[in-house]
Amino acid sequence: MTGIPRHAPRTASHAVEPPPGTGLPYFEDPSPGRGVLPPRAWYAGSDAARLSLDGTWRFRLSERADAEDAAFARPDFDDSSWAELRVPGHWVLAGHGAPAYTNTAYPFPVDPPRVPDENPTGDHRCRFDLPADWPGGPAVLHFGGVESCARVWLNGQELGHFKGSRLPHEFAVGQLLRPRGNVLAVRVHQWSSGSYLEDQDQWWLPGIFRGVSLHSRPDGAAVDHAVHAGFDHLTGRGTLCVTSEPGGRVTVPALGLDLATGERATVPVLPWTAETPVLYDGELTVPGERIPLRIGFRTVRVEDGLLKVNGRRILLRGVNRHEFHPRDGRAVGPGTMRRDLLLMKRHNINAVRTSHYPPHPAFLELCDELGLWVVDECDLETHGFGRQEWRGNPVDDPRWEPALLDRARRMVERDKNHPSIILWSLGNECGTGRGLSAMASWMRRRDPSRPLHYEGDRSCADTDVYSLMYAEHAEVERIGRRAEEPLADAALDARRRELPFLLCEYAHAMGNGPGGLSEYQRLFETYRRCQGGFVWEWIDHGLRRRTPQGEVWYAYGGDFGEELHDGNFVCDGLVFPDRVPSPGLAELKKVVEPVRIEAGGEGPGGAARTVRIRNLQDFADLSALVFRWTYEVAGEEYGAGTLAVPEVTAGAETEVPLPAVPDAGRGGGEAWWTVRAVLADDTAWAAAGHEVAWGQLPAGIRRAPVVPSGTAAVVRRADGGPLVLGPGAFDAVTGRLVSLGGSALTGPQLDVWRAPTDNDEAAAWQAGPRPATEWRRAGLDRVRHRVDAVDAGRDTLVVRTRVAPAGVDFALRTVYRWTARAGLLRLEVAVEPVGDWPVPLPRLGVRMAVCGSLGLARWFGGGPGEGYPDTRAACRVGRWELPVDALQTPYVRPQENGARPDVRWATLTRADGTGLRIDGEPDFFFTARRWSDAELTAARHTTDLTPGELLWLHLDHAQHGIGSRSCGPGVLPQHRLEAAPAGFAFTFSTVR
Repeated sequence: MTGIPRHAPRTASHAVEPPPGTGLPYFEDPSPGRGVLPPRAWYAGSDAARLSLDGTWRFRLSERADAEDAAFARPDFDDSSWAELRVPGHWVLAGHGAPAYTNTAYPFPVDPPRVPDENPTGDHRCRFDLPADWPGGPAVLHFGGVESCARVWLNGQELGHFKGSRLPHEFAVGQLLRPRGNVLAVRVHQWSSGSYLEDQDQWWLPGIFRGVSLHSRPDGAAVDHAVHAGFDHLTGRGTLCVTSEPGGRVTVPALGLDLATGERATVPVLPWTAETPVLYDGELTVPGERIPLRIGFRTVRVEDGLLKVNGRRILLRGVNRHEFHPRDGRAVGPGTMRRDLLLMKRHNINAVRTSHYPPHPAFLELCDELGLWVVDECDLETHGFGRQEWRGNPVDDPRWEPALLDRARRMVERDKNHPSIILWSLGNECGTGRGLSAMASWMRRRDPSRPLHYEGDRSCADTDVYSLMYAEHAEVERIGRRAEEPLADAALDARRRELPFLLCEYAHAMGNGPGGLSEYQRLFETYRRCQGGFVWEWIDHGLRRRTPQGEVWYAYGGDFGEELHDGNFVCDGLVFPDRVPSPGLAELKKVVEPVRIEAGGEGPGGAARTVRIRNLQDFADLSALVFRWTYEVAGEEYGAGTLAVPEVTAGAETEVPLPAVPDAGRGGGEAWWTVRAVLADDTAWAAAGHEVAWGQLPAGIRRAPVVPSGTAAVVRRADGGPLVLGPGAFDAVTGRLVSLGGSALTGPQLDVWRAPTDNDEAAAWQAGPRPATEWRRAGLDRVRHRVDAVDAGRDTLVVRTRVAPAGVDFALRTVYRWTARAGLLRLEVAVEPVGDWPVPLPRLGVRMAVCGSLGLARWFGGGPGEGYPDTRAACRVGRWELPVDALQTPYVRPQENGARPDVRWATLTRADGTGLRIDGEPDFFFTARRWSDAELTAARHTTDLTPGELLWLHLDHAQHGIGSRSCGPGVLPQHRLEAAPAGFAFTFSTVR
């Protein structure tokens, strides 16, 4: 972290004063504020006194910025009639007004820097006494984050005002403090000129949402300090230099260092990486305080067309992260932050982009401690101007340049001492402009030790990495080959072609999905230029609500009566609002696992004889892992043990023999080796035994399909009742199965519709077809079934049908052929498209309804979670068991979910063990739920789904892929379900 210069004197004149003669109120003036101190590095603690002012404050809401005068700031003002409000917090989440969600549109008229007269304004008052041991003298009042503009008084004296919601601001207040009866008054405006710079695809949530605290700054306390800790990978030595104002001494006991500030020392060290986050505890002592230091030695460079840390190319397995809590909004506590990071580490995520603003600084301390690469992004987005072709964009307007530079300074100065930060990002989706160039120029001068990121300028004129959002796989491959479409400017094109490439957003994790992760990861591993990316995003931003009956649900855009909103586009995370992992997170963990376990040499029948183990980490060897194996036949374990794996350095691989097949497992049935890489010892982020990676290897034994020969005769009842074939009874007119083994059901019928996923619905701005729109246009949500013939032979029942929507001439000619023997009822389905099908099919299989008492599902195949053609990497073959209700995935907006792939057989049973068994040929997708697809399609929230008396089964020969078209590429060609001739079979039997 070399290159941070020494510090300028810290004075309150740092913030730019409003330009003279603007005539605008302070909250509309484009300048950043007045009266605040210059920014400084944040640190968790020192021996200087601190007093938290968080807690219950008094609060009053006005509908306009000018509705009330400032009399409330007087210490003797009577606020007894005001409401109480928790700080940190958002007043709209405490019953005062309502939240609103927009993705890109500003929720007010675009007339920069002006805002509407309807400008909700919250007046806050806090009374506090100083502790008895408060030292007196200089002190600062610290605000961690306030949305969007705050004006501050202490004991009746106005201190100033500020904008920049996700950034810290401080005021000098020592001379104003009293031992008892201090009154802090803060006026917060929801809308300000700063709102034009904060259009960041999230809830608009005004309030004081980060901590407020008082800090003693005795004479000689640090005005600021910077830690420079580089690492030379060729010598294995680190260079440390700490600068501060005023100067002092630095000690690092583990390294035997005792240095004056500004003095450099080079010593052997263990470097900091996301895989090996080695931190050295130190202390900075200046005349007025002692500051703890956590020092990580590492060097970041772009060289040879690659982003390198400590001399090695890194691969980012990242996520974008907004700060969010379903009850508290952006008021996120340290426990929630740690929980997030532990979940990330346990799911093989190694990087975070702080979309689209600097996070709470405690989050960065945790990244230093636990080990994650961080792209720290400035509190800046002007995306709404893109709706008007970027006219009036503040980043290209000189009036806004002081505010832009202020935001850049406050991020860099606050966060500069964190080794986890490897890239500064100028902001997000701001178009281009001279203001961004000014920010980049300042950042390069202030901190040349970190490269710069910004996605919005395809020329990369101000950046050190080439970054895109949601690029299709084919485009990523072209970029990987450095064969992308050229820029018009030859010099810029040549420069960009030499830059490393990142997907700062990809794999939009909205609802069921994202699909296509595996294919992206193979590109990252194939092309060294493609250094990974950041899935959008970490968490669904659903706000927790309850029905009158107490049932929990999560609100999204439009649920609060917003006149302009973007619906559930705010729910696009890998974890649900309550931080329960989604199937998408399980899929990501498998796809990006840092160890690849695959079959090596093969024996007879394709049985694996060896296992190939590849270390995909960038720095660490595999000594922290133990490799455990199991051998299973038909889902039953017949042997287990540990593989002896030699040392495998980063980027290397080895091939290890598998043990002999256990004698007890040499019988018939489908057999698999499963090899798991687990932690050998406890770590800071998971306990010993935590699974990091796994692979399954075929043992070459496959079960015989269940194919009864047609020996049972068809019985036609003379009274016109049902046809009987073996254990099945059929309607004589429609040929549909109506009971099996005496239990009533609604027989299998061809089904092609699924409740559209968010990716099926696709984003409105997407070019090309939107799958769900095309499916509805084709009528696939309203197909009709015509029976053309019911042919009852001696031992077969053949039902010929035509399945088609109204108003079109294309169809699916479908033949059901039933046979039976010894209690087994077999259905063979042949499907042939008729006419010119204009769209792929959502699904192809049969649907049936059975008694709702069949509440326990068991199956042999893919599991334990859901999987679809392009989201099935995390599903391993095994024997699984879950209640039917647990098969459902509670996406915030209900949609297709819960399919288990590659199922060989499944049973549904009652509490007494009786029920139904289904065997498939070939393997099938198995889904069971207590509501129909029509009900699932109509639902908008989970509370709209009411369990019925029937259980609906979907036995699918095939499913259309998922993709990520909610804000990204559609389904890859190999995962599209085109209308084509198909044949598949199921065998039904009763379980007694």
